[in-house]
Amino acid sequence: MIMSQKNIIGLVVAVLVVAGIVFLGLRMRKEQGYSVVYMNTGEIFVGKLKTFPDFRLTDGYIYQVTKDTADPAKTNFQLNPLKDALWAPKAIYLIKDNVAFYGPLMSDSKIAQTLAGQTK
Repeated sequence: MIMSQKNIIGLVVAVLVVAGIVFLGLRMRKEQGYSVVYMNTGEIFVGKLKTFPDFRLTDGYIYQVTKDTADPAKTNFQLNPLKDALWAPKAIYLIKDNVAFYGPLMSDSKIAQTLAGQTK
């Protein structure tokens, strides 16, 4: 039985769609490093960010700037784990319109080094 040209095209399209779905699924499952999320409110979160199908932050920390107790002219930073907060969320679902910008942390940044030291 000879397949018509329409059937061959339909089969090729179906194979490409299935391959695309598999690729996207594997890409979304891949473990990603930490990202920083700057909110329009001025809050800064650090965690593992997923952007599809919604903005979701897991293993999160809130970044806070504090005054140095020894020298008030200096500032320090603190990463407070969200799991230790009174409300201890499993994940934070962010509203896209409230995100100013976001991006992955470089592995040699101070925050990435701090997080790597906490997980050891």
